[in-house]
Amino acid sequence: MGYNSRMRYLFPYIMKDLKEKMVFVGGPRQVGKTTLAKDVLKRIDVSGRYFNWDFDEDRQDIINRRWSKKDSLLVFDELHKFPKWKNWIKGLFDVYRDVHSFLVTGSARLDVYRRGGDSLLGRYHYWRLHPFTLDEIPDNLTGEEAFQRLMTIGGFPEPFLSGDETFARRWRRERFDRVLREDIRDLEPVRNIQQLSLFLDMLRSRVGGLVTLSNIAADIQVAPKTVKAWLEVLERMYLVFSVRPYTTSIPRAVLKPPKVYFFDNADVIGDEGATFENLIATSLLKRINFLEDRDGYRYQLRYIRDKEGREIDFAVIRENQLEELIEVKLSDETISRSLSYYTKRLKPEKSTQIVANLNHPYDCDGIVVTNPLTYFRDWHWDESCP
Repeated sequence: MGYNSRMRYLFPYIMKDLKEKMVFVGGPRQVGKTTLAKDVLKRIDVSGRYFNWDFDEDRQDIINRRWSKKDSLLVFDELHKFPKWKNWIKGLFDVYRDVHSFLVTGSARLDVYRRGGDSLLGRYHYWRLHPFTLDEIPDNLTGEEAFQRLMTIGGFPEPFLSGDETFARRWRRERFDRVLREDIRDLEPVRNIQQLSLFLDMLRSRVGGLVTLSNIAADIQVAPKTVKAWLEVLERMYLVFSVRPYTTSIPRAVLKPPKVYFFDNADVIGDEGATFENLIATSLLKRINFLEDRDGYRYQLRYIRDKEGREIDFAVIRENQLEELIEVKLSDETISRSLSYYTKRLKPEKSTQIVANLNHPYDCDGIVVTNPLTYFRDWHWDESCP
């Protein structure tokens, strides 16, 4: 396929952090965590060993702590399925940190990063791996080719690198089935998987719009609190993520309904505009997750909408300060009136309108109008990035 996993944007940071602490890599199922971990093993100068909790022999070796002292790096995949795994790895690290380095990969409940009472606090660095985006393109693809694949196939490595839409549809159906019928069944108290699947399909057709959970609950005849809980489950499973309203300094702001986007861009059911907006959302989330994990700042991805209907697709918030306003258009080159209004009112550091079908970027009144290839080409996954 002309691709080497060392190209993945987290690779140098994982190699660096392993010298100091344990490294945890979380993210969606099949986003490339295992491939990345195995490539780290190949690149270290000394020996190491890979363990997969789902493999019987590896599981027994994990439980019984069977490995060589010469294995400088120990990689544990899907370790979060091990009951009380956090205490287990904590004890291992405290006793053997001078002998071994530890890399732990997984999804769902591996994400202990934002939870209170973490017994592992201070012992690990946590990274979230995302699918491919326009700021992470394999060398064998042009920007235009990558954009087309992201819009039709999505950015998950296996289908994205194959470039085959039929294969991608089959892969996506199998992934949905595994997440819904295996991961959620094993990790979450959800009884009615069929209704949850229906809820997920309804979200797929609402990308870009405000999602009123009470209305969806009425449509599928379940309690609103059930639908709210389901959305939280789908977020923990890395199928979707919510973008909530930004209300600071916004008179008459819309307060409650979230927007919901998908980690896999090809999950979106709708027109090309919704798919493009989802692509920008996933790319922005990937960026701010990276900056949080690398630099320790707290970021938020929000949208703006007031009761007069003035709306901005995305607002990037860093440490409670508005950093950038971003409006997304498929073809309209004219600067959005809402973007102009809020740029003057809120005075963000940057204001950008990203237009999918724009040949010639331009600036006007403090707003940059650009295309997605130009916007994301200027971003670099290195320490020099502002």
